[in-house]
Amino acid sequence: MTDPGTIEADSDASSAASARPRGRRWLRWGALVASVLVLAVAATGWSLYRKLDGNIRTDSDTAQALAPYEKERPTPVRAAGEARNILVLGSDNRGNGNGAYGRDEGSQRSDTAILLHLAADGRSATGMSIPRDLMVDIPDCQKPDGSRSRAQFAQFNWAFQTGGAACAIRTVEKMTDIRVDHHLVVDFSGFKKLVDAVGGVEVCLAEPVHDREAKLDLPAGRQALDGEDALGYVRARHGLGNGSDTQRIDRQQRFMGSLVKKVRSNGVLLNPTRAYPVLDAATSSLTADSGLDSLSELYELARSVRDISEDHIRFLTVPRQSYELDINRDELVQPDAEKLFTKLREDRPVHVKDGDAEKEDGKEKGDGSYRGTTADLDICANE
Repeated sequence: MTDPGTIEADSDASSAASARPRGRRWLRWGALVASVLVLAVAATGWSLYRKLDGNIRTDSDTAQALAPYEKERPTPVRAAGEARNILVLGSDNRGNGNGAYGRDEGSQRSDTAILLHLAADGRSATGMSIPRDLMVDIPDCQKPDGSRSRAQFAQFNWAFQTGGAACAIRTVEKMTDIRVDHHLVVDFSGFKKLVDAVGGVEVCLAEPVHDREAKLDLPAGRQALDGEDALGYVRARHGLGNGSDTQRIDRQQRFMGSLVKKVRSNGVLLNPTRAYPVLDAATSSLTADSGLDSLSELYELARSVRDISEDHIRFLTVPRQSYELDINRDELVQPDAEKLFTKLREDRPVHVKDGDAEKEDGKEKGDGSYRGTTADLDICANE
């Protein structure tokens, strides 16, 4: 006769044995589902990466155009970890959906030009604005149609209009004797998208602004500008201040500082739903040389400057004054300009202090500093 305890034990063992396979099946299904989810996320991430990477346009023509002039260009820095100089050009391309901002249909000019110097120690960045109306020596350059322009003494923005980024780079190098290591071209529409992607940038206006040419109609006071109004704000010359290019550049520098603060803020970069639109807007507006034309290369660039404190991100304008033969044009102020170029060329500190744009106009101060602004400055501070 079978012991009831043995029957009960066999029953329990059978149930346990049956439960184990079911448990293992659920574990296998759970692992399978988890694997599918991981692969889906990875695929989505790769897809997003490929899209952002594909947004960036490569400018291979500039490298080809510069190659014949390598011997006359400043000596490049070869060692890793050395200072870098990046020429950032704001493309005033009226024929690329930007016709509303001027009457120059189909033309392309460097409406904004900044030589960005990244120090070798990774502790500072200096953006030197070059006025579009600055009279400079422009070398003979190859035009888009294959013909050549003549060397001339003319406004800086003619270089980009005549021979694109290659001509602008050669002009900057001829003026400063500073090697341009990389270049980036950003168009109007990209600027608007970037401002919209960060949720707007705050400005303060002492009085209402009505500028028909800049498509600007703003009330007085503190307010956040969307991309459309921000573009009008940084480009306006007739409805803000005295209408000079000096004040316009000063306004651009202050706005850039405020934009840098917004992009670096935790609310943007650490929030994926906000970071992706920013990256999408930034990459889709860029044309870059082969050294900065990928997301990984731009990431390395961003990583190299992410620890720079905002008070060490500086903006200033090349020292200049009204051109003696035409008050509507500018010319370099010497020896102040050459002193600044030497500091950047030798990777020496450039000290920037806020000041009156009309009174000091970028000239070297008595203490060796230059008028300008830093990214930690409240854009409304001096409004």
